[in-house]
Amino acid sequence: MSIPRTLFSEEHEMFRDTVRKFYEKEVIPHHEQWEEDGQVSREVWHKAGAAGLLCPSMPEAFGGADADFLFTVVQAEEQVRAGTSGPGFGLHNDIVAPYILKYGNKEQHQRWLPAMARGELIGAIAMTEPGTGSDLQGVQTRARLDGDHYVLNGQKTYITNGYMCDLVIVVCKTNPEEGARGISLLVVEAGTDGFEKGRKLKKVGMKAQDTSELFFQDCRVPRENLLGEEGAGFGYLMNELVQERLMIGVGAIASAERALQTTIEYTKQRKAFGRTVSSFQNTRFKLAEMHTEVTIGRIFLDRCIEAHLKGELDVPTAAMTKYWLTDLQCRVIDEGVQLHGGAGYMLEYPIARAFVDSRVNRIYGGTNEIMKELISRFIV
Repeated sequence: MSIPRTLFSEEHEMFRDTVRKFYEKEVIPHHEQWEEDGQVSREVWHKAGAAGLLCPSMPEAFGGADADFLFTVVQAEEQVRAGTSGPGFGLHNDIVAPYILKYGNKEQHQRWLPAMARGELIGAIAMTEPGTGSDLQGVQTRARLDGDHYVLNGQKTYITNGYMCDLVIVVCKTNPEEGARGISLLVVEAGTDGFEKGRKLKKVGMKAQDTSELFFQDCRVPRENLLGEEGAGFGYLMNELVQERLMIGVGAIASAERALQTTIEYTKQRKAFGRTVSSFQNTRFKLAEMHTEVTIGRIFLDRCIEAHLKGELDVPTAAMTKYWLTDLQCRVIDEGVQLHGGAGYMLEYPIARAFVDSRVNRIYGGTNEIMKELISRFIV
């Protein structure tokens, strides 16, 4: 980008180098096999923990490094740069662990967070159900209190890290008649009676990232696994969705930048009619448009990161970040595919893999249509 970034310190850039080397050594060589397997290896989780890449924002007492949010941004950017969508570290680090840290009690902190930082416990969160997508108030999973346990019944789907997870935060209704005020969060551990993992779902892209269905049938969850207060779950979810949507934007703009660079390099090498593809006016104009839009997106995203560091990023701006940057990502990648010609449709080329991996960004974290609805509520 022609406009330099000013967010990061020397310490952040040193961490970036560590993350980049980790992906080059421990992830990239194995990713193709993981795509065949539909999941990454357990070993890479343990290695990530040993390298300090898991839960870095957690306090040192729980195995973290008390790192600021920019370390999270660095790691997300480097995973995109490596073109490796498989490791579900981001969800584990930036969504599951923070829920436990913010809303859990001391006993829960000690029980789960250190093992998550070591990669011994893989975390997931189960929101989406077969009949409900972005409408969290419409969840049908139920949990009723029976003595010292909640009896949990329901089904979740499209759960990232779901097949490999050792613990999952389940969004459920403990008081269905209360609507949003009846939603609670229960932490369910693998091996609990009545908790079954379904098949690994076959996706269009992100094939190395395990995604599955989860089933709960008279699943008895200890009362002490309630996260925070009963009935307060919807508020917790709303609080954390701002950072989640910002992080989707971080990945989206990093992906668009990578797609642009990949396309520039390809068009400078590829020849047609005795000339490089980059020498045609149409190509140059398309690249100019892509470069301009990506630069604008990066400046907007970095400003949103600055606001989040100050605790000032609000719901509509986070929604704008998620909606506009993921739309931009898909648009830029699609142009890149077109400028690659037939090669753009071949999965051996990075632009094709980016094409299939990127489409889901406009869906998860709340669809972009829901983002527009959220934005409109603050302006109409």
